[in-house]
Amino acid sequence: MLRRVGETIDPKDAMVKIKDASFPAPFASELEYNSPVHGNWNIVHTGMQLPESIQIYVCADNCMRGVVLTAAEMNAADRFSFVIVEEQNILNGNLEDITIKGVTDVLKKRDDHPKAVLLFTVCLHHFVGSNLDYIYSELEKHFPDICFIRCYMDPIMQKHGLTPDQKLRKAMYDPLIECKPDDKTVSVLGSDFALDESSDIKRLLKKYNYRIFELPKCKNWQDMMEMSKGKLFINCYPAGKYGMETQARRLGRECLYLPGSFDYDEIEEQLKKLTDTLGLPELTEDERKQERQSCEQALAKAKDLIKDMPITLDYLYHPRPLGLAKLLITHGFCVKSVYLDAINPEEKDDFIWLQKHAPELELIATIQVKMRVLPRGGSEEVLAIGQKAAYFSKSRHFVNLVQGEGLYGFDGIRRTAELMMGAYLKEKDTQKLVIQKGWGCECCL
Repeated sequence: MLRRVGETIDPKDAMVKIKDASFPAPFASELEYNSPVHGNWNIVHTGMQLPESIQIYVCADNCMRGVVLTAAEMNAADRFSFVIVEEQNILNGNLEDITIKGVTDVLKKRDDHPKAVLLFTVCLHHFVGSNLDYIYSELEKHFPDICFIRCYMDPIMQKHGLTPDQKLRKAMYDPLIECKPDDKTVSVLGSDFALDESSDIKRLLKKYNYRIFELPKCKNWQDMMEMSKGKLFINCYPAGKYGMETQARRLGRECLYLPGSFDYDEIEEQLKKLTDTLGLPELTEDERKQERQSCEQALAKAKDLIKDMPITLDYLYHPRPLGLAKLLITHGFCVKSVYLDAINPEEKDDFIWLQKHAPELELIATIQVKMRVLPRGGSEEVLAIGQKAAYFSKSRHFVNLVQGEGLYGFDGIRRTAELMMGAYLKEKDTQKLVIQKGWGCECCL
């Protein structure tokens, strides 16, 4: 984006006070800017969680660079292969054959057969109307001992219908088999991170001796298959909801969508859904009171330390940034801005509340093109919650966590307060940290 020397950029269209914002799209969808903040996971990171599997991408070489680098940065290049599609393959109309032959060649060159292949077809397959059913059926005939999983790298679909991320989080669980459920087993689907051991869900289930299976904890293919036995499927991350519900219907399981929240009442409602579904005693009044009091104490302790230091936060830290903003504002914190590009429909009530009680709160885009040249940071240091908030505010005091990680429930609120105190007390090298791809993956160790 070119600009005249000395020209001042008007932040209009990239920033808006929440009192003037539209729901759920406060900013126009147009040309986008990609900041150097890369902590969020992409489809390569997510797919690598499937144990004893490899990924094969069938794509033009100009689109291959990013996914190849991701695999290399994860120290997982041995689990990544690709088939390059050239112009002549499109002109000759034999993309199906090229895909089948390329994948066959990759597998024959390996010393061993993986349990599963995440085969990613791309935009080109859609453009030329490739017969994907034929491709997969032929490969399954050639390699009956391998589970071929239908995956897509088709960003042309990013704005319409299911995203590649949502489709992947469904496809990864397609290998789960029909079997008799185990009454004392619960499977958590759809998240890149396992729930914290101290999270409300895990504490409750362990209290009643339930086994809990999560893909990030699976060490081998057999562990993955054990997830099939879950009497109940749970999902806590919005992008995984579609996949969890689809697999529950296929396998005849009950399922619960229990998204992370910063609202006490919603947390209690979700825990009651869990206990009711499993036929367990619900939390007693004393237990609920104790959970709330411990959160209040944690937040009060953080407020005493942080005092009136300005706070900015972003959607990358957690799918409920407005809910977090509301929680902090109601506890006296000085929240100045929230970085997001769209508003999660689940946060409509929080949006309305903030419009009324914090009308001057700024919503700031992260992909609007002006963000490339607008000034970053200000005259005073701020506490940033999330990588994008830290990058755009030039804060060295920031909470470095993405996608909600293992946060859940009352425990998630307490942990957030603790992380805020840690960020206040110790500076981080923001420029070095935020450029690392897939925070929490091998590449970040």
